[in-house]
Amino acid sequence: MSYADLAEMQARYGADELATLTSRDFSGQLNEAVLAEALSDAQATIDGYLASRYRLPLAAVPVVLTRICCVLARYYLEQGRATDQARQDYEDAVRWLEQVARGVVSLGLTEQGTQPAGDNGAQLVSAGSVFGRQRSKGFI
Repeated sequence: MSYADLAEMQARYGADELATLTSRDFSGQLNEAVLAEALSDAQATIDGYLASRYRLPLAAVPVVLTRICCVLARYYLEQGRATDQARQDYEDAVRWLEQVARGVVSLGLTEQGTQPAGDNGAQLVSAGSVFGRQRSKGFI
């Protein structure tokens, strides 16, 4: 299961920027093979950090991993000419992955990579009625 795909990259960075980043012949056309390789590299990086905590592949992919995958892939596409913002985003993403690997930050998944069954339903418990026809002695 991949963490991000072409559509998610386009939603974040736009088709024109992706075409510029992936075009190796300066044609300005999107090279899907280059993008797929960058996404694969980003996924491998993420898996390297997650493998110490979670069983891979994850059954459910948290949205935050999609964002992290896109950030890493974009940085890999820039190949040594990364902007300061892209470099900072990359460093922040790696720092966050390190925290996940150490257990400081949780993905909200069980160790098997699934979302835990939530027991967060509301439950109302009452000690009984304080006021009622039987207790009011004819007042209500």
